[in-house]
Amino acid sequence: MKVEIFSDVVCPWCYIGHARFARAAERFRAKGGTIEVTMRPYQLNPDAPVEGEPLIPALERKFGPNARQMVERVVGAATAEGLELNYDKAVNAATFEAHRLIEVATRQGLGGEMAERLFRAYFAEGRNVADPGVLGELAAEVGVRDSGEGGEEVREQLARARSLGISGVPLFLFEGKYAVSGAQPEDAFSAAIDEVAERTGQTPITRLGAQGDGCDDDGYCAV
Repeated sequence: MKVEIFSDVVCPWCYIGHARFARAAERFRAKGGTIEVTMRPYQLNPDAPVEGEPLIPALERKFGPNARQMVERVVGAATAEGLELNYDKAVNAATFEAHRLIEVATRQGLGGEMAERLFRAYFAEGRNVADPGVLGELAAEVGVRDSGEGGEEVREQLARARSLGISGVPLFLFEGKYAVSGAQPEDAFSAAIDEVAERTGQTPITRLGAQGDGCDDDGYCAV
């Protein structure tokens, strides 16, 4: 089974959804199933600064008093998954180069590992994921040899996401036609995987289950 995960490394629900889906995928493999996961790019804020800026003030400018409520809910959800979100350290920054690095890592069989390392760098460590030096260090940690390529593929996949009508992430696309949106619970992901295993061959893209928590194009994250 082939699954594409459209996400952005600055999206907290993408981080949470990635962790939940990874566990569901392992459950499927433990039952004898085969599942291949490919990370796909999505940019929630293409105009974010490359030099970076503190995240909390950026959220407060956009959402006002609701910003802290957003942060508290998503931090609680992440903590329950064993993930650390440190918004006081996080740096709002452009993500194109981070996605390019994930594309390079994917070619080397390390796309999932690279994405997870970028999530952790952004949310827990306060690293600027647009900084070439930071990206070089993270790539080396994961064992990725950065060729400097992948930019055109990222642009193509960003255009594909738009053509598919994707307006929020995370989105999990099974076999190119079945979609699950949002950071669903692990059991919901497992059920979707099992259902797709029985429904392959149907078209067009069919959304399975209810809408889960995620972030949209306006930068709004579910509260």
